[in-house]
Amino acid sequence: MQQTPIKAAIPDSRGTNLYRADRDAAALFAYYLPDDLFSHLAPHFDRLGALAGDHLDRLADIADKNPPTLSTRHRTGEDCDVVEKHPAYVELERIAYSEFGLAALSHRGGVLGWPEPMPAAAKYALTYLFVQAEFGLCCPVSMTDSLTRTLNKFGEPGLVARFFDRLTSLDFDELFQGAMFMTEQAAGSDVSATTTRAELQPNGSWRLFGDKWFCSNAGADLAMVLARSETAPGLKGISLFLLPKTRSDGLPNDFRILRLKDKLGTRSMASGEVCLGGAEAYLVGERGRGFKHMADMINNSRLSNGMRAAGLMRRATTEALFIAGRREAFGRRLIELPLMRRQLAKMLVWTEQARTMMFLTADALHRANGGNAAGAQLARILTPLIKFRACRDARRVTGDAMEVRGGCGYIEEWSDPRLVRDSHLGSIWEGTSNIVALDVMRAISRDGALAPLHDHLLEMLGEIGLDVAGQAPFERCIEAATGLAREVAATDNATLARQAASGLYHITTAIGLAREAAKAKLPHRLALACLVLQHRLQPRDPLAAQCDNDLIDIVLKSAAIN
Repeated sequence: MQQTPIKAAIPDSRGTNLYRADRDAAALFAYYLPDDLFSHLAPHFDRLGALAGDHLDRLADIADKNPPTLSTRHRTGEDCDVVEKHPAYVELERIAYSEFGLAALSHRGGVLGWPEPMPAAAKYALTYLFVQAEFGLCCPVSMTDSLTRTLNKFGEPGLVARFFDRLTSLDFDELFQGAMFMTEQAAGSDVSATTTRAELQPNGSWRLFGDKWFCSNAGADLAMVLARSETAPGLKGISLFLLPKTRSDGLPNDFRILRLKDKLGTRSMASGEVCLGGAEAYLVGERGRGFKHMADMINNSRLSNGMRAAGLMRRATTEALFIAGRREAFGRRLIELPLMRRQLAKMLVWTEQARTMMFLTADALHRANGGNAAGAQLARILTPLIKFRACRDARRVTGDAMEVRGGCGYIEEWSDPRLVRDSHLGSIWEGTSNIVALDVMRAISRDGALAPLHDHLLEMLGEIGLDVAGQAPFERCIEAATGLAREVAATDNATLARQAASGLYHITTAIGLAREAAKAKLPHRLALACLVLQHRLQPRDPLAAQCDNDLIDIVLKSAAIN
């Protein structure tokens, strides 16, 4: 007798195309990319979305449960430092580096059939999809991309020529991966306390001595390293060096990976402690200006970190919307329950703020790379803003998504625990929240970035086409947010740095969302912008009965997953 299939009690999104499930993705990607490039990349976005929702997600789950191991000695007795990666992680590497060229597409033509290097927005759009399946690998991908950028910008032409082709290779067997070895146990975020020594040899070469406490992608072929080369104290004595895994004579370089870190998240990717015992290295840029040069790589990594947080939030929100639209409780679908609707709307606001800021910052970076001074100042302030706020919001969104799934969300069979664990990385690496909020204030007081941001916000607001009444609250919030930030930076009032940075993030994303509503023909994004104004920028009485169900209805109707 044929049995009737039992309907699964727990909705499972595995197999969902994450590009198609995200109903704003195509229109936003089309808005922020040149028309011809978007048309060319559209099938690649679709394919990557399908992979991220199924094959890549399966690989990521396996890699998370089978973290890398360190082999320190061959069976014949010779010392070695070999990071052993699970085949699932290696397959993820192959797809990211070779098939989609995520670390190379900003530096060379030929990736995905496009003849020229692509703008930052294309790189972040593709990686935004990839990271929804696998977060850990996207750190090495970002560092490889950022190392290539910094080397190309500050390295001697001969040094660049020696390594550029390997760093941007689409041949997985020829590829050199990059890393950044900066953190020391006693120094932490205080780079001026770096003790690693760089000693100039009689033949003009450099040797590095010291310990680096947290080295992600520890088995990388090349790493950027900060070391003290001068007698001057503080940052003035620090230079930037390129550390190869293999010396110029072909032998392993003189450093050891002492152990791999047992991390809360990003377990698929190897982070370790490294002891430099006279390792051969190459000076990058000017002696004594290492932190200035390294800051370029750090800022690029910070933007990538914010983009990855945005991707994590999008995956978590997609999962929550999928579950809420299919799971029933008390005779109704979860998405019909008032408190659940409010919770989902909040998640969408934070998620879409981050994506909007990702594209705004990518656009500023693209302009900066083309020599535009205002673009450079915008990138200088928008980068720490997204790193500061989006990475903190990702912790809340992934936690809320776990709650939507309920008890199963706490079980490692599902994606929620991995998303929650990975989300905590963003607020720590490349600068904790406090450090990055203070950097926003430095961008204002030292680099004069607030005036260009203020002008840019007014320019974007003018593009939206709102009437006088609709434009007024945005204008008031621009003046209030920039006024607070100006005062905090001028008085060096560190206590208010986080508050001021949050204000700038919220007004920038609110206007960006409203502009997307008009220009990308996504009118519901104006409702998102209004929710940002109401809940993050305008005065509210916490004890007053306030209702914004109309806005919530607009937001959820536009985001429902079929």
